[in-house]
Amino acid sequence: MISVKELKNPHVVRRDLLASLVVFLVALPLCVGVAVASGVPAELGLVTGIVGGIVVGMLPGSKLQVSGPAAGLTVLVYEAVTEFGLGTLGPIVLAAGLLQVVLGVARFGRWFRAISVSVVQGMLAGIGLVIILGQVYAMADTEQPGTALAKIAGLPGLAAEIATNTEALTAFGLGAGTVAVLLLWPKLPAAVRLVPAPLAAVGLATAVAALAGLSPAVADVNGLLHAIDLPGAAEFGSLANVAVIGTVLAFALIASAESLFSAAAIDRMHDGPRTDYDKELVAQGVGNTICGALGALPMTAVIVRSAANVQAGATTALSRVAHGLWLLLFAALLPAAIGIIPLASLAGILVHAGCKLVPVKEFGPLWREHRGEAVLLAVTTLAIVVTNLFEGVVLGLLLAVVKSAWETSHVQLSTHSLTGGRVVVTLTGNATFLRLPRILEQLEKLPQDQPIELDLTGLRHLDHACRVALENWARRHNNAEIEPVTIRR
Repeated sequence: MISVKELKNPHVVRRDLLASLVVFLVALPLCVGVAVASGVPAELGLVTGIVGGIVVGMLPGSKLQVSGPAAGLTVLVYEAVTEFGLGTLGPIVLAAGLLQVVLGVARFGRWFRAISVSVVQGMLAGIGLVIILGQVYAMADTEQPGTALAKIAGLPGLAAEIATNTEALTAFGLGAGTVAVLLLWPKLPAAVRLVPAPLAAVGLATAVAALAGLSPAVADVNGLLHAIDLPGAAEFGSLANVAVIGTVLAFALIASAESLFSAAAIDRMHDGPRTDYDKELVAQGVGNTICGALGALPMTAVIVRSAANVQAGATTALSRVAHGLWLLLFAALLPAAIGIIPLASLAGILVHAGCKLVPVKEFGPLWREHRGEAVLLAVTTLAIVVTNLFEGVVLGLLLAVVKSAWETSHVQLSTHSLTGGRVVVTLTGNATFLRLPRILEQLEKLPQDQPIELDLTGLRHLDHACRVALENWARRHNNAEIEPVTIRR
């Protein structure tokens, strides 16, 4: 929240207003690009950016991270709009926002930090790959296949289309040029880099198209008020659909995880107050509830805009609130400016954003140091590409739980013989069903013609499955003429 004391300091106000302009210039093309890639009117991306700036910016939680439509939810939104229709998007986002508010009030915010980092990285990598596969077709103004696997299979055909079709080649050139500007911009002098890279890339692509007399595909712009479609009773009735409920859960889970992981990253970039995760989750939920009521895109905290905010020198929430006001003024006064931006250029921005979501540099060290975590990341990524976002994330979370259970269920079995032929078998550690096959395999190798004592006193944990299996083994292992195996607990 913005304090009155901070607003009375002209140095703070001036610095944060300047930072807000930087964030606005970064957010503008991203809001439009995410909306177009999600299959919704471009203005709805601006609506979400405005709500994320003005509303969420005024709420407690994190002072410096900036919220708005995110590339990480593009795939899920596109799937929801395709399957349920644009009218159902509002109720889905609203219900997900209310769920986030409930989770925040119930103090679940801190528990999102317990989600395996590898699952989150795998989730983002999978999203990034799906975005790249989809937007590379949009860069060529070519219709994209319906599934990720079909998009992969269609890449040779896409290359042939670009090589033989002048219009596709022209559009792809604008998109590829946009990506090239984004890659080269950080290497230019600091004075040039005062203009944010996404704005410069889109501006240059638009200028090239205009000066060369090209006619690339552009967004259909009808104005802010015309794009807002308040959901009605019929749309809210769709929330009774089990598939819609699953989408609501996916929206809430992924938006919350992405926002809170972004908060943790931003907290490492500055020395100011730390994020209150529960309050931030409530703030995100309030923002999504309002976006849903307006029929707009869902929001998360976005690391690109948040990092730009910190790097621009912001120290209070004024910068993120002001960036929302700049977006509102632009949407109200200059909406037609969106309609001259080539869609191929916006697709290029999304391809670049998707590439940044794939942790290529981090995977090698992770594989060398924590191979299990690397496998978890890879499996989550591939599952999202092959199936869908929700199922891929659920599979990743389940594998993370199984991996954790496997690693913590270490058990050791040792045997030693006493005088008189008695054999003592000692189990120590944690005996769970995951280790049961190995335990029984070793026990069944013991002699059946000697008295055996099974010592379980060294176990820290013995689950029900292991206890029953050990008791059954003790009853049947020894020959009939030998005393049964005794168990010491």
